[in-house]
Amino acid sequence: MNSSIKDKTQGTFHEVKGKVKEVAGKLSKNKELEAKGKAEIAAGKTQKKVGEVKDAFDE
Repeated sequence: MNSSIKDKTQGTFHEVKGKVKEVAGKLSKNKELEAKGKAEIAAGKTQKKVGEVKDAFDE
């Protein structure tokens, strides 16, 4: 699998996983879990951008 595609796929996975954690944290009033979810969303977005940059340089 192309590394840029892998980065984008993993980034999306982390965003979804982070959103689940964030919502679970809000519902359970667990601020720590909510914060971890937000951090994972940010990490996922960053990883997706890395994949996009790799695509730009491959062309």
